Amino acid sequence: MYTAKEESMGETTLTGLMMDDYPLSLTGIVERAELLTPEREVVYRRPDGKVHRTTMGECAKRARRLAGGLAELGIGAGDRVGTLMWNQPEHLEAYYGVPLMGAVIHTLNPRLHPDELAFIAEDAEDKAIIVDESLLGVLDAFRDAYNFDHVIVVSHSGEIPDGAQAYAPLIDSADPVSWPDPDERRACAICYTSGTTGRPKGVLYSHRALVLHSFMAALPDQMNISARDTVLPVVPMFHANAWGIPYTATMIGAALVLPGPKLDAESVLDLLADEKVTLTAGVPTVWMAMLKAIEAEPGRWDLSELHRLLVGGSAVPKSMIEGYQKHGLTIVQGWGMTETSPLASTSSVPPELADTSPDEQFEYRARQGMPAPFVDIRARGDDGELIPWDDQAMGELEVRGPWVAAAYFHGTGAEKFTDDGWFQTGDVVRIDHRGSIRITDRTKDLVKSGGEWISSVDMENLLMGHPAVAEAAVIAVPDEKWDERPMAVVVLKDGAEASPDELRQHLSSYFAKWQLPERVEYIDEIPRTATGKFKKIALREQFVKATV
Repeated sequence: MYTAKEESMGETTLTGLMMDDYPLSLTGIVERAELLTPEREVVYRRPDGKVHRTTMGECAKRARRLAGGLAELGIGAGDRVGTLMWNQPEHLEAYYGVPLMGAVIHTLNPRLHPDELAFIAEDAEDKAIIVDESLLGVLDAFRDAYNFDHVIVVSHSGEIPDGAQAYAPLIDSADPVSWPDPDERRACAICYTSGTTGRPKGVLYSHRALVLHSFMAALPDQMNISARDTVLPVVPMFHANAWGIPYTATMIGAALVLPGPKLDAESVLDLLADEKVTLTAGVPTVWMAMLKAIEAEPGRWDLSELHRLLVGGSAVPKSMIEGYQKHGLTIVQGWGMTETSPLASTSSVPPELADTSPDEQFEYRARQGMPAPFVDIRARGDDGELIPWDDQAMGELEVRGPWVAAAYFHGTGAEKFTDDGWFQTGDVVRIDHRGSIRITDRTKDLVKSGGEWISSVDMENLLMGHPAVAEAAVIAVPDEKWDERPMAVVVLKDGAEASPDELRQHLSSYFAKWQLPERVEYIDEIPRTATGKFKKIALREQFVKATV
């Protein structure tokens, strides 16, 4: 059916009856949970280790009162509200209430240096902060450098520091609000990049972006979340929207298990087993420790309900995927960034490879995978030309899509965004004929030896496949003849031994002789960033200075 014909640019266009311009806002997600899945369970563990239970409906009710309390404090549309909390129900309530009242939630990472936290809070211009009592020491470390108008404390002991107020009374005394008319293009959240190449930069998310991200994340070949799932996000809620899991689970009606601050292997495994978790997500360092615990005490934990481990944040070694599969546990690798909300690709084995050998499938699953629907990808080589999708050529990955940032907050870092709408990720990749991405490095981490690129990521993953190696990082060190050479920094497993020659022999199965590292250093622990990634800048400071 159509209502009229219009002449446009010499062509006849049918102007049909328009579909309802229904706003894609987080309001629709939370109200759906209130109406249809209010009894869906939210399990949470406090810092003292005790496990408690509430429901999604109760969190949504409290979110309305939180919004009312914040409004009484003068928080209004567009104001930024910081959070310093773990994965806990009050954080979920802030995820609901702050954006739905028209304000912007700003999740602060308590693992950052105080100077960095002060910079981020000031850059975002946070008016208020909601902080868990266990993190008051973190707040105190930068509170003199940035003055919040309001400090709201989630107290478990009943003690409230001077100049702050308690979260529970604020909610209990406030009237629940009716959510204002939603605007899908209104800002709802802000997260900051890790700042590994300069000051952190803010990424401002719209309601529309996070709703579309939630729809995508639930798809079978992405996170594959349904109402029958129980989801435990190990990834913190202060990191990249917890990969969108709180909103996706709420929209779908999946149960949530929030682990709090206790993220050691045994504590996480206890929750996974006790709560019959079906899906979990986190960075590789968490799962390395968990695999070690499982292998040390096989049969201790019943993980028969756990069908999917989404792993991202850095490249997943093939050896780790194989290690979990031996225990009947399936790792699915995902890739994304703060700038992509964050999920942009996943590596599920396509049907064309269903009958291939397990080793071929492990190789494929060690890739970062195919882009999610509506995420476009391309990569550009050193010469500025787009690379072919032949899985050989390397180039910097560029992405665009409805949940990919178009700019940074305050317009910083404009050079990362092209005139035709692409974001330059800084990840160096190969792309195969299916469009499956394999990240070979970050642009700042590539080793260029004698004019040829050497992938530190590929070398690290192969090193971690050696039976004696627990962790490995590869960095570039200066070389008079070749400009740069790769150097391996290795952490051995307890009681294990492996000489540099033995490790080079292991690497020679994949790397040419000229690519092998002459220098191998052994350390007790590889330093990590606040988000759990290898902190290569610290390794360069330690070992490059020793070389020059």
